[in-house]
Amino acid sequence: MRLLLTSAGIANASIHDALVDLLGKPIAESHALCIPTASYGHPQGTPVGAWRFISGQSALPMCELGWKSVGVLELTALPSIGEERWIPWVREADVLLVNGGDALYLCHWMRQSGLADLLPSLSETVWAGLSAGSMVMTPHIGEDFVQWKPPSGDDSTLGVVDFSIFPHLDHELLPENTMAEAERWAAGIPNQAYAIDDETAIKVIDGHVEVVSEGHWKLFTP
Repeated sequence: MRLLLTSAGIANASIHDALVDLLGKPIAESHALCIPTASYGHPQGTPVGAWRFISGQSALPMCELGWKSVGVLELTALPSIGEERWIPWVREADVLLVNGGDALYLCHWMRQSGLADLLPSLSETVWAGLSAGSMVMTPHIGEDFVQWKPPSGDDSTLGVVDFSIFPHLDHELLPENTMAEAERWAAGIPNQAYAIDDETAIKVIDGHVEVVSEGHWKLFTP
């Protein structure tokens, strides 16, 4: 897959340009599926928040960018409808827009639904993650971000990339998300880790990592 791992969606022109580059064509010619599943796993998640994401009325731009079409892929529904129906939907999409919420809950349902197993075959599909939707692609999220308890009981996620992500760095509504706190969090992560603010994203193509930022970020190496 081609990855655009954001803290807060398509927040500025640089991240927007990175998305278009990954798509290889204009947004207006691209078909999107949005995945709201992570919204329901977080203790602060609500049905209203999920609706805002899907309807493009969130403060974090994803679904409202002018796509040719936008559909909803709810992962908790997939096991009950059969792969022969939903796999073609995913293969026909140019981009998966993945909402924030709880990364471990999202990871669980990616595995349960079969989407996680499908990812390696989606070589041209773009994964555009928002917060937890980005963190799920990392090896570990760190104990600080564990809310919903997975069956495994640990903080491991999909490991599609080899680094972890501390999102929403220095966010005004999250006073605990300081650089000092990010450094403490990174000390407990066994792999490289990025702290990124809401004006920053990480672009990954064939293992090549590029930070796209109009804000600030830091790479921590164990």
